[in-house]
Amino acid sequence: MSDEYKEMDEVPLEPGMGEEENGGYSKMDLPAGLLGGTPITQEMIFSKANEMMDQMLDIKELMLCYSAAIQEIRTKLSILNKEYEVRYQRNPINNIQSRLKSQVSIMQKLDKKGLLINRENIEENIYDIAGVRVICAYEDDIYRMAEALTKQADIELVRVKDYIKEPKPNGYRSLHLIVKVPVYFEETVKKVYAEIQIRTIAMDFWASLEHQLKYKKSNIENPEHLMQQLKQCSDMITLTDHYMMKIRKEMDGVQVEKNDVEQLMEKLKRFGVQLAEE
Repeated sequence: MSDEYKEMDEVPLEPGMGEEENGGYSKMDLPAGLLGGTPITQEMIFSKANEMMDQMLDIKELMLCYSAAIQEIRTKLSILNKEYEVRYQRNPINNIQSRLKSQVSIMQKLDKKGLLINRENIEENIYDIAGVRVICAYEDDIYRMAEALTKQADIELVRVKDYIKEPKPNGYRSLHLIVKVPVYFEETVKKVYAEIQIRTIAMDFWASLEHQLKYKKSNIENPEHLMQQLKQCSDMITLTDHYMMKIRKEMDGVQVEKNDVEQLMEKLKRFGVQLAEE
């Protein structure tokens, strides 16, 4: 997934996308009357229109499932983050981003795979229509949140790609999970695929800039030198992540003796009680 997470609007379905020319339809899809054969009848027009509308409504219903899956995942992660705030007085998650893949992108992806555009192929062959990106404070928080989420009874872990332990050649680092999420409707439960990317603030900073720069790479005389510099930046950011995590662990290990009054005051703060300053 690229930096399309801030774009939540769906793109309307376009019939025939990815097929041959002729106004968006392949030659086989054109009504016979346009090819000099049997004249087009009113029944043929209404039949074709109904078929197209059925397909569009079917896709719209499917997109609702993926949109609901995003909400399910965001809610679960928000609850975990709040739990850590109450129990440990810190938030492992800095922010959560999400995006719903556009229908045009879905059709283009099916076209690249050589698959027909229908609901079955979408459900079984595209795993990142629902996308959630989780930005954590520290590297160990990434694995902690991933484990806490995927061990929940209704989350099915399908695949893991750990680009933190094995970064991409360009320096990209992130943990990618493919999961199946149940979506509850009035009369049925639907399990759909979703992709979750989990990374630190530093990893996200690097990935965002790399995403911007790669589109300008064609205008640079020496793109290999640029890629080498990006890789070096990634290595430095990795060291920064490790040092920051080490500092936090050292701070966590510091035990401060507190008297009864100080302990009570700290517990009141955890309840959200505003205490007047002396």
